[in-house]
Amino acid sequence: MRAVVLDAPGPPEALLIRELPVPRPTVGQVLISVGAFGLNRSELHTRLGLAEGVTFPRVPGIEAVGIVVDCPGGELAPGTQVATMMGGMGRTFDGGYAQYTCVPVAQAISFRSELPWATLGAIPEMLQTAYGSLTIGLDARAGQSLLIRGGSSSVGMAAALLARRLGMTVLSTTRTPTKTEALHAVGVHHVLIDDGSVAERVRELVPEGVDSALELIGTPTLPDTLRATRIHGTVCFTGMLSGQWVVKDFYPIAYLPRGVRLTSYHGESADLPSALLQEFIDAVAAGEVSVPIDRIYRIDAIQEAHAFLESGRAAGKLVVTV
Repeated sequence: MRAVVLDAPGPPEALLIRELPVPRPTVGQVLISVGAFGLNRSELHTRLGLAEGVTFPRVPGIEAVGIVVDCPGGELAPGTQVATMMGGMGRTFDGGYAQYTCVPVAQAISFRSELPWATLGAIPEMLQTAYGSLTIGLDARAGQSLLIRGGSSSVGMAAALLARRLGMTVLSTTRTPTKTEALHAVGVHHVLIDDGSVAERVRELVPEGVDSALELIGTPTLPDTLRATRIHGTVCFTGMLSGQWVVKDFYPIAYLPRGVRLTSYHGESADLPSALLQEFIDAVAAGEVSVPIDRIYRIDAIQEAHAFLESGRAAGKLVVTV
């Protein structure tokens, strides 16, 4: 099979396409013929040598969609469409950047759809992270206000879609004014151009502060996001688009505004209910929801795709078809 291999951290050119043996699943595993996979900042961190627990050489990729080829335990029939994500994919074992991937059967979620693989490939990790952040991280409710910090990322746009369908008032930030239209298209009510400080402008729209905030940029903007949140409101730290992960010399009383709650979210495939995945896919097929895809690549263009991922210019998901 053709697969993308990373021998060691490096630039986009370090991602090399090679011929590898097709994996052989054992009981408890499933072999998937990959139709497409999404690109994620997590894989950029792996390529740059910033991710923990990664061994090399490695086929990257924390998600994929495709068709079951073999499942020795019989849990999934050959021909079943599945999505898979996380659980060590692309880090402790080879991931989705290949024609075939072999994963634990427990992290394969079945679905049915006639949508193109490129569309389906954008959904799993994006939906799981957005849904988990809103539910586990924020316990979001209809009628509440939500600030999404880093809103033009694929997770930010998916979170806006879900929050709008839930009945929330959505505020979202972007550093790039040209991405404003794309954010409005996924249901954002108020777009804020982010210069590093948006709390004052948030409170002009929501004087007491937002009920919930989803932090996708990371530690540089977290203090300002906390200041934009009301007493008894909640900030969920999910993303690190900035590449900065750690709050140095953290003193909670000085760092956290009075009465504002700080949580985090980092999830697995089990956090994405199969019924929700199917419902979302069906809504896309019916034209009720649009998947925020920026660009689609073939696997041969993986270096170009990673360079664009690293540039930070995408407004939505980058997808690779196999």
